[in-house]
Amino acid sequence: MAILGRAGWRVVGFWRPLGAVCRTSPRCYSVPSEHTTEKSVPYTKTLKQDDGLRGPTKALPSSADVVVIGGGSLGCQTLYHLCKMGLTNVVLLERDRLTAGTTWHTAGLLWQLRPSDTEVELLAHTRHVVSSELQAETGLDTGWIQNGGLFIASNKQRLDEYKRLMSLGKVYGIESYVLSPAETKELYPLMNVRDLYGTLYVPKDGTMDPAGTCATLSRAATARGATVVENCPVTGIQVNPDHMGVRRVRAVETAFGTIQTPCVVNCAGVWATKLGELAGVNVPLVAMHHAYVVTERIEGIQNMPNVRDHDASVYLRLQGDALSVGGYEQNPIFWDVVSDKFAFSLFDLDWNIFMQHIDGAINRVPALEKTGIKSTVCGPESFTADHKPLLGEAPEVRGFYLGCGFNSAGCGKELAHWIIHGRPEKDMYGYDIRFDYKYNELLGKEYTFDFPPHHGTIRDECLACRCSVAVFNMSYFGKFYLMGPDAKKAADWLFTADINKAPGSTVYSCMLNRRGGTESDLTVSRLQAGPTHLPLTPECNGDTYYLAVGGAVAQHNWSHIQTVLQDQGFDCTMADHSEDMGMISIQGPRSRELLQEIVDADLSNEAFPFSTHKIITAAGHKVTPEYIRSGEFSLERMGVVYKARAHLKSPFDPDNKRVKGIYSTE
Repeated sequence: MAILGRAGWRVVGFWRPLGAVCRTSPRCYSVPSEHTTEKSVPYTKTLKQDDGLRGPTKALPSSADVVVIGGGSLGCQTLYHLCKMGLTNVVLLERDRLTAGTTWHTAGLLWQLRPSDTEVELLAHTRHVVSSELQAETGLDTGWIQNGGLFIASNKQRLDEYKRLMSLGKVYGIESYVLSPAETKELYPLMNVRDLYGTLYVPKDGTMDPAGTCATLSRAATARGATVVENCPVTGIQVNPDHMGVRRVRAVETAFGTIQTPCVVNCAGVWATKLGELAGVNVPLVAMHHAYVVTERIEGIQNMPNVRDHDASVYLRLQGDALSVGGYEQNPIFWDVVSDKFAFSLFDLDWNIFMQHIDGAINRVPALEKTGIKSTVCGPESFTADHKPLLGEAPEVRGFYLGCGFNSAGCGKELAHWIIHGRPEKDMYGYDIRFDYKYNELLGKEYTFDFPPHHGTIRDECLACRCSVAVFNMSYFGKFYLMGPDAKKAADWLFTADINKAPGSTVYSCMLNRRGGTESDLTVSRLQAGPTHLPLTPECNGDTYYLAVGGAVAQHNWSHIQTVLQDQGFDCTMADHSEDMGMISIQGPRSRELLQEIVDADLSNEAFPFSTHKIITAAGHKVTPEYIRSGEFSLERMGVVYKARAHLKSPFDPDNKRVKGIYSTE
């Protein structure tokens, strides 16, 4: 038996406690480099067992409305909800057995409170399905354990965040309490609370049994007509262009036959990138080792809530009369070469990596220092750049959907709705594969409880823009051209505003989806027909529109427009010059004064009215400025139209203490 405080000593026979190691070593993490060789985990099946099966467990149908690939948590959820929404000719293909990749060994923790209202709704739905809906429908126990959850706040800022989470939870009827250190100690007697500011307690949090849940989901789906086929690896995805040249899914190939289908759902977990390559789809996720250890029995731990210490990056999951101890490392081990034969298997645990979690765990529950380790679990798990899953239809191939990149509760219902109705019910924009993740990376260093590092600089820039003039580099915007014989028809269909203006006009508009929800807001400029004026401006032989779209939503907008053009059969094309063209915005009360010195055009309201654009020369170079927020205006209120003009000084704020852009009627 190993002792958690001196983890890893079983293999080399070293029995000093962690406290002794810390006193004799420069770092508490100084441990032998040998890995454990035993893969003793608390599950019935730990390694792939050869039970004589060499082919699929069921005959493959010749065709299906949807083929889900991957029999893990999200694959089974998606199959179940597709059936609940009325589809019966659906197939799930699993290369080995259900849960064989990651799901079988996951911790299964379910925390209901998250910073996003969408995530709170998704988790509430997941909890309802596993805790009551499935059992009522099938009569089977999913293995749900409701023992509650504790979020640890070891600083004031973290406690403030938890108070906000509690307020958000109230909106959705989630019972939660912010506890003092003394109240926390009363609830969890084994916990060290001396360094705590408080905790957030959610009594109805709990633990899922991922394997049991998948079994119940697949049973319920097959009862509704679905087909689940195990032992059936996918070898290819047939993708062919349609009559308009749009690449679409046609079939799924296996060694045992081909299934004709217009829709494939990639729920292959760490294997999702390989599956995407079969269809020519990029799946931006990485596979890593994720580990936890299971302790021996701990007296007094029974019925305690699960614990999450975000600052220490440690979680403590109740497992009967023991704890599972795990966390997320800053220096994880990547699984660079993902094996196709890896099933119900584990990696050797690297104690040098895992030991960083031990200090936080022992600090929080001191009894762990002298508690033995019963087993270690280190398996593959997939992660994305923003730790959110990848969902939705891939922009490269129509009919190829993603449901991968998960390391938390799933989104099967939303993905099923997306497949059947063309979009999810909830606002899943942050999970949409069409979202450009590079903007999350740019903001990554700004995540803080306090003012961001550049707060002072931002203040100075705001004052300069308010009182004088400022230049903004907006080259990250999306810059698209919509052109072709049906460009006007497409524009009428896509945009809510009336774009039937004279060439040279610029219109601010929205794009809506089929349900009337807003997909985007953007500006649409109608170009003058004729030869090209700039190297990157296409020659206009008919109606051509220039679209300027916010950078963070550019990929999403591009995909939405392309989908509309394809579905409606419009004879027109889109050209993307986002990376080839710059965009500079000059704003502030002295912006025209600055610009007039370098451009050859008259910038007065009369010569250059609002909502127009021109090609002009600036410092000897041709440019196309757009003055959407300057010039003469008309304000409409309750059906009455008023003329308006921009004030150099706001009548409501003569000292210019507020941002410009407040207009008064004449």
